[in-house]
Amino acid sequence: MYIPVNEMLKHFKQEVPTMGNITNKSDQWSPYYDNSGTVLAVGIPGAVIVAGDTRLSNGYNILSREATKLAQLTDKCVLATAGQYADFIALRKFLQQRLQLYEFQNEVQASTETVAHLLSRELYSRRFFPYYTFNLLAGLDENNHGYVYGYDAIGSYDKMTYGVQGSGQELVVAVLDNQLKGYNKINKTIPQTKEEILDIILDCFSCAAERDIHTGDNVEIFIITPAGTERIIKPLRKD
Repeated sequence: MYIPVNEMLKHFKQEVPTMGNITNKSDQWSPYYDNSGTVLAVGIPGAVIVAGDTRLSNGYNILSREATKLAQLTDKCVLATAGQYADFIALRKFLQQRLQLYEFQNEVQASTETVAHLLSRELYSRRFFPYYTFNLLAGLDENNHGYVYGYDAIGSYDKMTYGVQGSGQELVVAVLDNQLKGYNKINKTIPQTKEEILDIILDCFSCAAERDIHTGDNVEIFIITPAGTERIIKPLRKD
């Protein structure tokens, strides 16, 4: 019995997938993944304290328990990033290369304000395909006062005394408003010393780790002063 070739091909022909066939959001490909986590920075006269948890997750999966979200760019400046970890690595590499070139050409390290402007320009240059990162830049100014620069996805930024980014932001920012700004605080005493600020930061991360599954394992802390940088690791809950 003769069967035409066209009839045979009908049995083997597979339907070409189109966007119209995609019904579930999970079926759609995306270049962006939110690996989440929480970063925080507080600036005071004479010092700036930057912290980030070390959990790297994708949905309900923990990919790493020792992934740093902090990058020291100069002796007085640290980048803290939550969001997509691959974009954080790419952004960190770009900034380190540009700052190394700046130091070679000018025989001096870039100031924190210069780094803040460089980061803003790089984020804006990628505005049509932005880095999926939530950035804080923290450092000392020319008077050795600690400040924090908070960014949106395309480079707009603001100079602050403290900031939070990442999946635990909503859990932490109200605590900092209360403790560091005195909002709705019965005891109006505002912490001023590094030790007091450090205790508040540790409490913030402990609280965030209790409620946010993407924050946990450890908190990495950089304390930057004119004398240098101190690095501290403190444990958080592991589950």
